[in-house]
Amino acid sequence: MISGDDLALRFQAILTWLKGFRYLKFGIVGASGTGVNMLVLYMAQEHWFAAIADVRLRLYASLALAILIATVHNFNWNRRWTWADRVQAMQVTSQATLSVLAMQFGRYAVASWLGIALQYGLTLWLSLHLHYLLANVIAIVAASLSNFLANDRWTFAKRPSL
Repeated sequence: MISGDDLALRFQAILTWLKGFRYLKFGIVGASGTGVNMLVLYMAQEHWFAAIADVRLRLYASLALAILIATVHNFNWNRRWTWADRVQAMQVTSQATLSVLAMQFGRYAVASWLGIALQYGLTLWLSLHLHYLLANVIAIVAASLSNFLANDRWTFAKRPSL
């Protein structure tokens, strides 16, 4: 016979297991965002901003553009896939308008700010010792966990029904 405590523990284990799929989705979106980031960083650094003679200044501009485009990409896919269940529940009660989308993107950007700042600073620091693309990958991995937790608990958090 299964006691109430055993059932609660099993239920908690199942919830934890299911939450792992959300983190896996977040990781897949993050990996695709890393590809977008790396492509934009490379294209900007080697081609689009090639007219900027100062290599460090070119890297600052290239990295800022890469992070911006990857952030918009990741927001879109996390909203549509990783946290789609929560977004759909929100749409039922609020008819997701442009202002709701803008507010949610604002939350996403604020929640991701620490990770973005960490990625930016760590990439610049590591690029003093490593190739800038490798430095950027290491920085992205370091920032991913804090981004997931902030977005899971704030940006896409379950909201109480009205």
